[in-house]
Amino acid sequence: MKPERWKEVEELYHAALERPAESRADFLSAACGDDEDLHREVESLLALQSKAENFIEKPALEVAAKAVAEDSDTSVIGKQIGNYQILSLLGQGGMGEVYLAEDAKLGRKVALKFLPSYSAANRDRLRRFEQEARSASALNHPNILTIHEIGETDGRRFIATEFIDGETLRQRLTNGRLKLNEALNIAIQTADALCAAHEAGIVHRDIKPENIMLRRRDGIVKVLDFGLAKLSRQPAAVIDIEAPTKALLKTEPGVVMGTVIYMSPEQARGLEVDQRTDIWSFGVVLYEMVAGCLPFEAATAGEGLAAILSEKEPPPLARFAREVPAELERIVEKALRKDREERYQASKEMLLDLKSLKRRLEFEADLERSAAPQTDAAAVVNSGGQMPMAAAQQSATHSGDLTRAPTTSSAEYLVNEIKQRKRGLAVVLGVFVLSFAGLTYFYFARGSKTTAIDSLAVLPFVNVSADPNTEYLSDGITESIISNLSQLPQLKVMARSTVFRFKGKEIDPQKIGRDLNVRAVLSGRLLQQGDSLVIRTELVNVADGTQLWGAEYNRKLSDVLEVQRDISRDISAKLRLRLTGEDEKRLTKHYTENTEAYQLYLKGRFYWNKRTIDAYKKAIEFFNQALEKDPNYALAYSGLADCYSLGDYPLAPKEKYPLARQSALKAIELDDTLAEPHTALGRVKQEYDWDRDGAEREFKRAIELSPNSSLVHFRYAGFLTLLGKHDEAIAESKEAVALDPLSPLINWGLAYSYYWARRYDEAIEQDQKTLEIDASFVRSYQQLGASYERKGIYDKAFEYYLKWAALTDHAEEMMAQKEAYATTGVKGYYLKQLDQVIARTKQDPQSILEAAVLSAQLGQKEQAFEWLQKAMEERPFGLMFLKVEPAFDNMRSDPRFQDLLRRLDLPA
Repeated sequence: MKPERWKEVEELYHAALERPAESRADFLSAACGDDEDLHREVESLLALQSKAENFIEKPALEVAAKAVAEDSDTSVIGKQIGNYQILSLLGQGGMGEVYLAEDAKLGRKVALKFLPSYSAANRDRLRRFEQEARSASALNHPNILTIHEIGETDGRRFIATEFIDGETLRQRLTNGRLKLNEALNIAIQTADALCAAHEAGIVHRDIKPENIMLRRRDGIVKVLDFGLAKLSRQPAAVIDIEAPTKALLKTEPGVVMGTVIYMSPEQARGLEVDQRTDIWSFGVVLYEMVAGCLPFEAATAGEGLAAILSEKEPPPLARFAREVPAELERIVEKALRKDREERYQASKEMLLDLKSLKRRLEFEADLERSAAPQTDAAAVVNSGGQMPMAAAQQSATHSGDLTRAPTTSSAEYLVNEIKQRKRGLAVVLGVFVLSFAGLTYFYFARGSKTTAIDSLAVLPFVNVSADPNTEYLSDGITESIISNLSQLPQLKVMARSTVFRFKGKEIDPQKIGRDLNVRAVLSGRLLQQGDSLVIRTELVNVADGTQLWGAEYNRKLSDVLEVQRDISRDISAKLRLRLTGEDEKRLTKHYTENTEAYQLYLKGRFYWNKRTIDAYKKAIEFFNQALEKDPNYALAYSGLADCYSLGDYPLAPKEKYPLARQSALKAIELDDTLAEPHTALGRVKQEYDWDRDGAEREFKRAIELSPNSSLVHFRYAGFLTLLGKHDEAIAESKEAVALDPLSPLINWGLAYSYYWARRYDEAIEQDQKTLEIDASFVRSYQQLGASYERKGIYDKAFEYYLKWAALTDHAEEMMAQKEAYATTGVKGYYLKQLDQVIARTKQDPQSILEAAVLSAQLGQKEQAFEWLQKAMEERPFGLMFLKVEPAFDNMRSDPRFQDLLRRLDLPA
């Protein structure tokens, strides 16, 4: 059923509802005349209404022909209403008449919406009229209609809004389906408006083409009519203006608000709605813009409702628009999931996907223009890494009709051109990393004479490829650039864990740069198609937003060796006056001659950064596969050492630490300039070898090699802590936070340093800051519990321990401990905990150390020494903190404790 036909059906349906049930048949016979289909469709809706009791409530600005008729003879055109001179009638509907007026005071045109006099005494309509004004006036957004005033004159209420000189999306759609770029522009602006409303707690509930206005002069979208809006969240103390509606819903189940053909399944059933309902309606609108028809077409209105409520899925967009991008198909399909738990959970997510799609299409269109047949593919990046000026100045828009015939992609053209000319343009991810590192530093060195650019944030490169399995490439390139540039002592580089907090989010380089206190921001986009890779980069000056440098790289994934040395040599030549020989050597180094090994290494790092047990195991698999391709690949050995040296890796200390040592020593043997294996070896010497001097030597060497590595400073801070050098440890932790301010792990490390220094209030404050960054970071909850426990505030300690337990598998144990505390006090709490820990000691060596701590806490000195002796045999992680653990304070004077410190190579 066409929207125009549906509107006719709907108006007659509501007009019939205005009449007593016994007179509806005569009314319909007269109104429908010879149109039997119209008569049948209205009757089918009335039949549904009689079953569900008021199944469909009158939607705003759609109905109430009776109201319009009664008010038609009381024209206000030409009259002065307050400050407004009424000029003409713009439209009318169930929620009121809309007039064009002149604001005499401010000299501007406005739209005045009057509530019909017929409805003035209708409390529900009056409430909805006022609610529309309140809802819309609470929003301040360029894509939402602006409310100027709410007033009343001669007993008639009105709303004064900005006047939009344009057409509704419905009017635009009468000319046929939209071109892709136009549909995306409208969709992005509409989604932006919904985001603003949803963030304010307002659900529109009536998104449809009639409520989306397009301004003529600039195409700006305005979302209208919040007459059905519902505040989805309100402070408890605020009077709920939706109370009458909620009461109605409770007393008359099945009441629905909105326009039927754009309703979500839950809205059609009269259930509670949230922003996911608007996402569904918006998905219907987006489908209609692209396909030129509705997703649930039906012969009658009843069948349309049945299709929405059934398990029937809409036809794929590609049936109506042959070249619709697969990503747009996915976005629309996800928006129209009938189970709202499977739908987009927030309009922000959908907005980001739409913007990402638009950027990708612009990127591909730009590539298509830059790959014209007369253009030499080898000249896309000149000797300095710059795009040709003409290409750099082109703007990209994807404006083709969706029904056009398929064309050869730009990436395929480049690959064919390369093969034909046999030019061997090697794409090397490592080369790109090294060349970009050099270029970036070059621009730093040649920066403003007044303000040197000495700090940088490398944002996660956006993967615009259709295949999510290539995500490891974009992540790996970003991480490699960060790693290379971090080796330059003159340059401060934000750590990976901080910049990756921005992955998948809208990027404003200047704002991010200011937030991170850096002077330049690098962003990039990556497109992989088969064996072809295209990378575009941009370096932005945070101070003024200008582009310092930009380049485009068109290469192949294979052929690593041919151009690596040439490009590296060119970069070194540009940086010679600015870099020491050692710096230049670091930037131009390549670590493997095997492309497959390099890609396997990137996959290993991709999983290592997920920081879960299963991901660590996958990372080890990929690192080992990389070594099968290249047995002399130092970075792969370093990756293995990183995995095995982790305290929480699920192997017994006697198994994992020797593996970590073996991998780290092999990496150092192959390349002594890598900081990571020195850090891992330092951990082994600290936790397993009990070699204090050796551990310190490795940590200091790692800092020397990579002074900008937050992880190295974090590890060294832990080493200083176990020696009791708390002030130095806190200083190292603060240095790590400065380099990696958004990393939960690094921020928790500072709280950890405060805790061991027994500065519990500062530890608590820092842990709270960490949870502001990541509310699910379990270590902070556990440490908050420990800090309050040390302060003797057990109720508060349990509050955080229980939050920690809820995020782990310890909830049952924690509840038992809390119950023991409630019945038998502190001693009962520790006894219950000790019983639980002892039960785990046979399977988990880590529990042996916990048993020693709890025994000491209970004053069971002899048992504590017995457990410590067992811990010396098993060497669990954390044993080296014996010197600073508060639980052992009552044992420190015992000669046996001093002997333990000596054996651990710790100062007395």
